[in-house]
Amino acid sequence: MLETRALTKRFGGLTAVDHVSFSVNRGEILSMIGPNGAGKSTLFKLITGFLRPTGGLVRFDGEKITGLAPHLVARKGVVRTSQETQIFRDMTALENVVIGHHLRVRAGAFGLLLNSPQARRDEAAIRGSAVEILDYLDLGRVKHEPARSLPHGHLRGLEIAIAMAAAPKLLLLDEPFTGMNPQETDRAVEMVRGIRDRGVTVLLVEHDMRAVMRISDRIIVLNFGRKIAEGTPGEIQRDAAVIEAYLGRAEEDLGV
Repeated sequence: MLETRALTKRFGGLTAVDHVSFSVNRGEILSMIGPNGAGKSTLFKLITGFLRPTGGLVRFDGEKITGLAPHLVARKGVVRTSQETQIFRDMTALENVVIGHHLRVRAGAFGLLLNSPQARRDEAAIRGSAVEILDYLDLGRVKHEPARSLPHGHLRGLEIAIAMAAAPKLLLLDEPFTGMNPQETDRAVEMVRGIRDRGVTVLLVEHDMRAVMRISDRIIVLNFGRKIAEGTPGEIQRDAAVIEAYLGRAEEDLGV
């Protein structure tokens, strides 16, 4: 579904991503792990158009998308969340997800301004879709709550709901479990599995190794901008290069 070839990003004399090649298979949950500063978030930004690569390419569904603007990448079905929750805190959860549908609106600007029949149909369809997404992600009971009043776990879930509103084919989740307590993490893991069950392929960056080992079909490991390992959770836990990259703390850092 997604392929990178020798993807590279340099910032002056610093090489943040160094000739990284990997692929994402349709229908899988692929996790990307590595120590802080390994280049994981930079790689996400290269894939989704928020940064232009120094070298290499990205293909999605066989089409080269390297260097496209983020909104064009999103329209092709590649949508990402960020490390920090980005929502409209003074709006309700439902209103946030309604706004997230903007890529799918068919009525033009004048139609929206004039409240055309197409705009009214769009509004009704979008509201129904937003409610359905929130219900599916077990957020329906808070849909009328202001976002500012929601606990951290619900806020992260709401950001995922907003991303789902863009109808992604491939969803990139940047540290979706950060800051969660064990109960929130368990719920978020099930949420991500549910997204995959809806036919959305998932690529995620995460530091919570126990969650990664539970949820992943495959794992890619980065260190100093380079890919050092790739395999199933069991293979990654036993990989000597991965254990060395995590300073040998296999039990603590790799979820063993």
